[in-house]
Amino acid sequence: MNEEIKSPMVRLVGEGVEANIYPLREAMRIVEELGVDLVEIQPDANPPVCKAMDYKKFVFDQKKRQKEQKAKATKVVIKEIRLGPQTDDHDFEFKLNHAKRFLQEGSKVKVEVFFRGRSIVYKEQGEIMLLKFAQELEEFGKVEMMPKLEGKRMQMMIAPKSTKK
Repeated sequence: MNEEIKSPMVRLVGEGVEANIYPLREAMRIVEELGVDLVEIQPDANPPVCKAMDYKKFVFDQKKRQKEQKAKATKVVIKEIRLGPQTDDHDFEFKLNHAKRFLQEGSKVKVEVFFRGRSIVYKEQGEIMLLKFAQELEEFGKVEMMPKLEGKRMQMMIAPKSTKK
């Protein structure tokens, strides 16, 4: 930028400037008259390409654009619900209602059946419970990951249905 440019000849481009090859001093004089900065945008070219622009405004606009993109990015929240292979109907309904609320808020729900001790022999019951859970939540979300056994845990992921039309 400006005095940091070392090349004796530069190709000058930008608004209000005739695109041409100039000696560095001449290019500096032209951008001073315009009241802007000389910014090297392609140092590898022969001669290097420099642009006449307001550098501070450029940096400000770039930060503003990044901030807008960050605000538009959706943050994925994962809520976790744990069940046992022998979970009773009332507890099942209670946790189902929590899952419905989480999905309506837009969070993903990770449902997990945890097998303690010898309860691992009831793997089928755990899988049936998870599939029943998914079936009950069908109108609120869709299954993103089918039940999968990992060690003493069987997990399933449910994502909220998009409400956009």
